[in-house]
Amino acid sequence: MTERSGADILVEALCDLGVEVVFGYPGGAVLPIYDAMFRSGRIRHILVRHEQAATHAAEGYARSTGKPGVVLVTSGPGATNAVTGITDALLDSIPMVVITGQVPTALIGTDAFQEADTVGITRHCTKHNYLVKDPALLGATIHEAFHIATSGRPGPVVVDIPKDVQVATARYSKPGPIQHKTYRPQVKADRSAIEVAVEMLAAADRPILYTGGGIINSGPAASQLLAELQRITGAPVTSTLMGLGCFPASHDAFLGMLGMHGTFEANMAMNQADLVVAIGARFDDRVTGRLDAFSPHSRKIHIDIDRSSVNKNVRVDLAVIADAGHAMEDMVRVWKSRQLPRNDLSDWWQRIAGWRAKDSLGFHDQPTEIMPQRAVRALWEATHARNPIITTEVGQHQMWAAQHFGFEKPNKWLTSGGLGTMGYGLPAAIGAQLGNPNALVIDIAGEASIQMNIQELATATQYRLPIKVFILNNEYMGMVRQWQELTYESRYAESYSDSLPDFVRLAEAYGWKGIRIETMDQLDGGIADMLAHDGPVMVDCRVSKLTNCFPMIPSGAAHTDMILQANEVSGTMDDEARALV
Repeated sequence: MTERSGADILVEALCDLGVEVVFGYPGGAVLPIYDAMFRSGRIRHILVRHEQAATHAAEGYARSTGKPGVVLVTSGPGATNAVTGITDALLDSIPMVVITGQVPTALIGTDAFQEADTVGITRHCTKHNYLVKDPALLGATIHEAFHIATSGRPGPVVVDIPKDVQVATARYSKPGPIQHKTYRPQVKADRSAIEVAVEMLAAADRPILYTGGGIINSGPAASQLLAELQRITGAPVTSTLMGLGCFPASHDAFLGMLGMHGTFEANMAMNQADLVVAIGARFDDRVTGRLDAFSPHSRKIHIDIDRSSVNKNVRVDLAVIADAGHAMEDMVRVWKSRQLPRNDLSDWWQRIAGWRAKDSLGFHDQPTEIMPQRAVRALWEATHARNPIITTEVGQHQMWAAQHFGFEKPNKWLTSGGLGTMGYGLPAAIGAQLGNPNALVIDIAGEASIQMNIQELATATQYRLPIKVFILNNEYMGMVRQWQELTYESRYAESYSDSLPDFVRLAEAYGWKGIRIETMDQLDGGIADMLAHDGPVMVDCRVSKLTNCFPMIPSGAAHTDMILQANEVSGTMDDEARALV
């Protein structure tokens, strides 16, 4: 084996790992790597306009393809600009490897130009991180980083490489299968735990399958196994924000999303269940509401590959440590081998039908303005047959999209859940389009959030990506304004978006097509115009300015204290809703 530079070793290792796309932004501390990629020509580099956008684009690529996203940024501000996206990936369990440049080894700790303690800064927002000081260790480190990022509960890994290590030479050979000394996530569940889980599910009168993003991370087969588990048990299914698409939204057994802006039927079923089977979900605060009132009548099973997530927020009766897909496969096999009958859950489904009759996602169209819910439903009507990939920014529009745009398959819904990162949607759409070049990719955005990374319009133009941005423009930071209305007596402190740009002319300045929709009679035609254009399109859809996102569980309240409509804001639930519980 001949010696080669650390930069060449890095590129060779990435190629050996099957990396096809890297999202990044060059700088002095990574120029040897950029030169090595240029000379190699085997990896496509996507030049973003901001390092945060590189991480979100890598997330969109990873979430939509199932492959790890890869980011390359320089030292100092390059690395610190990436921290938001790294943290986002950690909370949402997105496999990502971030390669950062660092000042030469001899200058570390001297406050050199563009030096930052990248390892220290990212220690608490990564699964693991490395500072590589020897080029001979670089190849094996990159392979191990990908192993950690993609196995177990996926997440981001940072590899910090000083510039002198990129230039120094060493030998490289492709390592064999990674067998880490201490990191060995449990993929298969203990047989006894599976058998107990099946027995508990078979004995339940009011079960519910509470599903999350762990099912999507497990791969497409996991969604099929969930469908089979539901079929043989007859249990209703609800999903977290990150789990939307793991079970078909059109299925009669799907209750919709649960949690703070979930459906009435999903939250009431969770509250009244006698068995909660959590699969690839983590009982986060946006789902549980007030912990001491969360699902008080149920026994709980928690299936998760991340042992540290179990009993962290909610105490459970049975922990099943395993990959969600493998665990469901074993449960289905045991259920069928024992020839267990499908439970008679008719009484349970009758109660659920009563909650569904409340039509908690219903809304009233207005004659003079476009309701945001109507805009999302119109978008769904026009596009669902094409099985689009939907990304979002963060805010009211995100919740309306989750509520009203039904997802039938996994990997079609890309949003920032755990961190709630404004500016996520546009770069995530860029990453998704690069990973799925023939797909229809739409970013449902808000006029405030889209401006967080709006410079990425140029990235889409440069790489001729036909993504669509559909802005629900209500001129407010809508979710902030909603909280101010409900909690701060409508004192709208700094939540009105003054001095908004002309989004149509801005889109045209970046080489996009711009469309404005202002009235109901323009809605369907404007969406059709958007879809007819074969390049990138930005739609400025002017919607009702003061509409709030309901239903809603107020912060710190229980599931039984849902606000269903605006006329209930002064209290909690009305008497009719309480009677249904």
